[in-house]
Amino acid sequence: MSISATAPDKAIPRALSPWLTFLFAAACGLVAANLYYGQPLAGPISAELGFTPAATGLIVTLTQIGYGLGLLLIVPLGDLTENRRLVLLLVAVSAVALIGAALASTPTAFLVASLCIGLSSVAVQVLVPFAANMAPDATRGQVVGNVMSGLLCGIMLARPFASFVAEASSWHVVYYITAALMIVLAVILRANLPVRVPTTKLRYGELLASMGHLALTSRVLQRRALYQAGMFGAFSLFWTTTPLLLASPAFGLTQNGIALFALAGAAGAIASPIAGRLADRGMTKIASTLAMLLGMASFLISHFAANGSLTALILLTVAAIMLDFGVTTNLVCGQRAIYGLNPEHRSRLNGLFMATFFAGGALGSALGGWAYATGGWSMTAWIGFAFPALAFLLFLTEGRGK
Repeated sequence: MSISATAPDKAIPRALSPWLTFLFAAACGLVAANLYYGQPLAGPISAELGFTPAATGLIVTLTQIGYGLGLLLIVPLGDLTENRRLVLLLVAVSAVALIGAALASTPTAFLVASLCIGLSSVAVQVLVPFAANMAPDATRGQVVGNVMSGLLCGIMLARPFASFVAEASSWHVVYYITAALMIVLAVILRANLPVRVPTTKLRYGELLASMGHLALTSRVLQRRALYQAGMFGAFSLFWTTTPLLLASPAFGLTQNGIALFALAGAAGAIASPIAGRLADRGMTKIASTLAMLLGMASFLISHFAANGSLTALILLTVAAIMLDFGVTTNLVCGQRAIYGLNPEHRSRLNGLFMATFFAGGALGSALGGWAYATGGWSMTAWIGFAFPALAFLLFLTEGRGK
């Protein structure tokens, strides 16, 4: 079975205007944020809808499961179906799912909505390779970096936004506002996105089967996905456990205080365009080295940040910025590398890349909660350090020039 095409994509301009780059970035940020509103709202949602304590974790887990399924089952369609139509459909489904969450009156209804929110949020992973396909080779890393900065801002700002709105009104309002944003976004995207028709002629089953072939044969994909799995595992562990540390008697921060701390992490988004430019100049190896060293250093610093003092809070904030900078840099370098492979496979490569490091993030979250409950922040920080350290050890086995 051949999985390559013989002609370039149809009906797509080969350059991105500043406006269209901004639109891609903003759309990615707004859609990606949908994945994270439930995290700070799990408590009030659980209390109002009658979740059992054991089932409360499903509020976040179902969204993550939906996103993981979407990465493997929906994102590859970007190599098969017209991209603009696929993005608009997913954004529309997001709006409906968010309204469903706002209107939910039972745990089951809310969890079904959460699953659909996760599934439809993979629109961002159709948009990123869409933008990459429009960019010339010489500036592809820069374009991906700019788009990813929007996505990462959305991720980091989602939690404080949800916390502030819920405290001022209710968790229902968070979902109504974000559903309205999706409707407005769909209208703007429909008016501005170009048409991109891939030339791949596979059936859907063949498309999915080809992903197995890509996963087994692409060494660049395998390595970059594992590097980012280590970095994202550290990221998820940090942002799962620091709210617990900050709310503990040592710090005693309120929900708004924790939300303000989360805003500091958004500073890491400035790494995206910088990393993209470095990758375009052939400096991927240097940028990746710096990224993983920053990831390790952030957890070493955080060992001195558990006593609840002002100095400890400042150190923890610095650690958050360093970690987010490292994770973002490594992510953009990884995407630049895999998008440099066969253009006909970009959506499938992106789906595999994201699914792999998303699994690393899920592992980090799970280990973080267990480590904090078992050994406090010290044990948590050492496990967090191990994630980028293992990725760096694997990175050191790369041959020269890769």
